[in-house]
Amino acid sequence: MCIKKIAMTQNEIIQKTSDYIKQEFGDDSSGHDWWHIYRVWKNAITICRFEKADAFIVELAALLHDLDDWKFNESEDETPHRAKAWMQQCGVDSHVNEQVCQIIMHVSYKGAQVENKMKSLEGFIVQDADRLDAIGAIGIGRAFAYGGYKNRPMYDPESSNQMHATFAEYKNSKSATINHFYEKLLLLKDMMNTAAAKKIAEQRHEVMLNFLEQFMSEWEGKNIQ
Repeated sequence: MCIKKIAMTQNEIIQKTSDYIKQEFGDDSSGHDWWHIYRVWKNAITICRFEKADAFIVELAALLHDLDDWKFNESEDETPHRAKAWMQQCGVDSHVNEQVCQIIMHVSYKGAQVENKMKSLEGFIVQDADRLDAIGAIGIGRAFAYGGYKNRPMYDPESSNQMHATFAEYKNSKSATINHFYEKLLLLKDMMNTAAAKKIAEQRHEVMLNFLEQFMSEWEGKNIQ
């Protein structure tokens, strides 16, 4: 007897996807753990309400955006195979699947001088949500978590900042964590796409500037009385 498969609702797909991602990223210690994805998801939902975009596409892309991330996959193929397969398994419409995959492929920062190839409003929202989690107090914590994960020094006074012109340069960089602030994090405020994200980024940017000033003072022993 053939049993007909019952299609899931959009809410059921989102819930199932969040459960799946929570399981996949529960043990991450690089700053790209489940709670990072959770924050990106929630920020994306908030921005989406202001922008009146397709919430289903935004939520799926936010939840799946790190599943095929180049930082944790050695393949040179940028196609998000795991995310695509997961959506197919959930019965997501092929058109939606393709839109989500396009967002995932272009969501990541790829260098200071590399063109942002994101095209859709939904993509701008997810990209902004992801970038907001890279700045401010949480962004500072995540930067050092990732630096430790990659065995990079906190700071090297003899190392100059690099404004990477290509993705290959950025991907192969071994910069110290403090350099990463100047090569990426401090640039994100002016790279936000939506009005809501731009407003949030202003305050988080100031947090990072204050942190760097304090860091340098302590590094040089200026705070010692």
